Amino acid sequence: ELYHADLINNVLKPLPDDLKPYSEGIHMLIQSIFEESVLDDMFEDGHSTKVNNELNENFYKEEFQTLWNYINHKYTYRVEFDSNELIRKAIAHINNNLYVTRKTIQKTTGEHRDKLNEYDFDKETAFERTKMETEQMDVVSQSQAKYDVIGKIAETTVLTRKTVAAILKGIEPQKMDMFGVNPEEFIAKTSKLIKEQKATMIVEYIKYDTIEGKYDAEIFTAGSQNFDRAIKVKKHIQDYVFLDGISEDSVEKRFAQDLDVAEEVCVYAKLPKGFSIPTPVGNYTPDWAIAFNKGTVKHIFFIAETKGTMETLQFREIEKAKIMCARKLFNELSTSKVKYHDVSSYQELLNIMGQL
Repeated sequence: ELYHADLINNVLKPLPDDLKPYSEGIHMLIQSIFEESVLDDMFEDGHSTKVNNELNENFYKEEFQTLWNYINHKYTYRVEFDSNELIRKAIAHINNNLYVTRKTIQKTTGEHRDKLNEYDFDKETAFERTKMETEQMDVVSQSQAKYDVIGKIAETTVLTRKTVAAILKGIEPQKMDMFGVNPEEFIAKTSKLIKEQKATMIVEYIKYDTIEGKYDAEIFTAGSQNFDRAIKVKKHIQDYVFLDGISEDSVEKRFAQDLDVAEEVCVYAKLPKGFSIPTPVGNYTPDWAIAFNKGTVKHIFFIAETKGTMETLQFREIEKAKIMCARKLFNELSTSKVKYHDVSSYQELLNIMGQL
């Protein structure tokens, strides 16, 4: 939590001189401990076609500049919640959902074939499997490793050892016995289930505050992207918009195409990963910033998240928490001029805007 706070406030201590050339990669790796998605853009195909995608005249339109000035603030958050409530919910969630696979050893017996036919070019084909048997491992009795189960879960969930101990003490004995079946998986899955409950609670109690500093327009042009994921557009703030999914059935691609031809839309932008909202379960980047033509819709500035389905059960708890934090920030704590919602199509966006 201290690292995230210092990162947001741009007060991280400098790295030693010999590590400074690698500072960007080092901090990406540190952030990936909390949010694996930060590594998505760390690797790319060196043979892919690159494109110059500078900001165009759409970026400088009054409508987008007004929207950008509304949303390009940086924020910090505060969360206070009842630990006892989290303990109760985490215990129930673990009892209902924890399952750990038992470690096994698989032994395969084979026989060497004396004769190979003309198609047997691989030496491995000279052996033929005749029997396979699986044995379960008694992990605890065979392992000399010592596990600080409370400490590891506390570290992963960013909770105190006291809170984690209370959760483990309260779960059903047969669930606790799963630690002996597979310690690593028990720690990982228990931590995940606790984080899910923590994520659902923070949304109710989170409070955002504006801090000094704003996002610079350079975040839209920073780095290079794979041209294979780009489509040429007219109303976007750049000539090309880069998408996460480019297939014909991609919700995001259809949404971008609809924005580009909709008469109500004045200008829009696909928000880059450099634009992010801090949450206790990882940074979150909304998909779209949209400025509509005045008089065509109820709210002329909108932040949208595009998903294939809005059914609650399709979301992971942590992802839902990030989206709900964004709703609080833009719809309650930021400005009445900008609205935020998750949608699965442009038509759904229009329907929602009529209700907000």
